[in-house]
Amino acid sequence: MTRVGFCGLGVMGYPMAGHLATAGHSVAVYNRTSARADAWVAEYSGTAFATPREVAANSDMVMICVGNDADVRAVVLGPDGVLAGAHSGLIVVDHTTTSAELAREISLACSAVGVGFVDAPVSGGQAGAINGALTVMCGADFEEVFADVAVVAAAYSRSCVRLGNAGSGQLAKMVNQICIAGVVQGLAEGLAFATKAGLDAHAVIDVISKGAAQSWQMENRGHTMVDDSFDFGFAVEWMIKDLGFCVEEAQRNGAELPVADLVLGFYRELYADGAGRLDTSSLIRRLP
Repeated sequence: MTRVGFCGLGVMGYPMAGHLATAGHSVAVYNRTSARADAWVAEYSGTAFATPREVAANSDMVMICVGNDADVRAVVLGPDGVLAGAHSGLIVVDHTTTSAELAREISLACSAVGVGFVDAPVSGGQAGAINGALTVMCGADFEEVFADVAVVAAAYSRSCVRLGNAGSGQLAKMVNQICIAGVVQGLAEGLAFATKAGLDAHAVIDVISKGAAQSWQMENRGHTMVDDSFDFGFAVEWMIKDLGFCVEEAQRNGAELPVADLVLGFYRELYADGAGRLDTSSLIRRLP
């Protein structure tokens, strides 16, 4: 078993860290709101620290799952950050969805002080985190570092794959989000069409989900979309962040993202209407 640190106990990090403790690892945690860390310790019997620096000093591997690029920089590079408490042989794993540029930046900073790094964004949402069934997309400059991480991440993942050097995990997550954006918009249009056509949209979902139109989004979001229920899941504001990374990266590598760019605009409309915390399937609300 490994001494594992976990920084960031939000809707994803809290259950992920819990799976590590349940698997028998010695877990040290940090959260910006200390009450959240105290609640986690009361439930899982780990140790809470006041700073990421202290977490790193007491861990062999530190997982991070926070909000955005700025949060990751603060947790890793800040005066009380992970690298301030780093020691030889430490491995840093960033589960936050960030820009690929940040992943490369953090990798270089870790390498400079003899610390391993893996960018490891996840897919599967809150349900996947709670059920320990996340998909982990990894970028790592060294296969042996990734191998160590994969063993530990097995506590909360059903798949953990290295896709290349640092930044590759974030690029793969961008592919994931690009694909999701198009599927959700298509599903929203199809269900809105079904309603306008006078069909029972729930019955339509039950039928077409057995054929070529089937998708995770249809199986898990189709019925709730028809019911106008969106108070759960992956928030619109998070998708705006993620698709923003996709569009920025496409501008650098020359890829064309006409659908993703269009859907990003739709999500921004929803956000402007106060729907930033609703599930991404709320795209259907744009359609009369």
